[in-house]
Amino acid sequence: MTTLADPPAVAPSSAGSRVAATVGAYVALTKPRVIELLLVTTVPTMVLAARGLPSLGLVLATLLGGSLAAASANALNCWYDQDIDVLMHRTERRPLARDAVSSRAALVFGLVLGVLSFAVLAVTTNLLSAWLAVATIAFYVLVYTMVLKRRTSQNVVWGGVAGCMPVVIGWSAVTGSVSLAPLVLFAVIFLWTPPHTWALAMRYREDYAAAGVPMLPVVARPRTVARRSAVYSTAMVLASLLLVWPLGVSGALYGVAAAALGVVFLRENHLWVRAADADEPGTPMRLFHWSITYLALLFLAVAVDQFV
Repeated sequence: MTTLADPPAVAPSSAGSRVAATVGAYVALTKPRVIELLLVTTVPTMVLAARGLPSLGLVLATLLGGSLAAASANALNCWYDQDIDVLMHRTERRPLARDAVSSRAALVFGLVLGVLSFAVLAVTTNLLSAWLAVATIAFYVLVYTMVLKRRTSQNVVWGGVAGCMPVVIGWSAVTGSVSLAPLVLFAVIFLWTPPHTWALAMRYREDYAAAGVPMLPVVARPRTVARRSAVYSTAMVLASLLLVWPLGVSGALYGVAAAALGVVFLRENHLWVRAADADEPGTPMRLFHWSITYLALLFLAVAVDQFV
């Protein structure tokens, strides 16, 4: 029953805007930009596993299942981290931090996405890929988000395991098994994650400090962060070359690309170390932006090399 105290009826256009805002909030929970970066590594790995082009249907199914798994993990991460997201300028506009989505709705949404991920991969690829996706979600939420993130400066080192799993899932979707080649690609991403994340965390270290998250840039001097990043960067470049030798699953084109891209990565990290040693601001954000380009181009080389 309508009374004088009731608000006026919402106009269709306003209702449409509210629906769009709600949909946008749920999409934001999944962190689409993070998913994009993960998918960049999946397709080239599938091309490597197939030694050519895998079927389009298999690729699309794997991307859908993998996207749902990543979306589930990210939504559940937002659900658990809502208390610290409101304390950080970088995350204060996330849906839960601004009450655009309820805590219960976010939890249910994340769990449903996880179930859908398992179902899609189990039906369209194989059970190995489906269970690997479930393991990825569980590790990211239970191990990284709930245990490591707020307790140790090594959080992103070991938490990065979840971000490495798309290559293993992509490989298993094609072959039904796991071998050394995807584990090498896993290692590349694992070693790439600390320099990539620490470079960004240097910019937002005050945010992390305010939220009580002991990221390495919060608890260590800038020169220590830059030097540790250099160690991981060097190991990453060396790991990337293992596909050429001793495994021999990639050829000269990939080898040249991996070496050249690695040299640029190491140079950017060296510039950061040199600036940090001189107590200057340094260029960690340059390394951060280059790290994204590096990973995309390296995996592009993985795929293109199969056709040369």
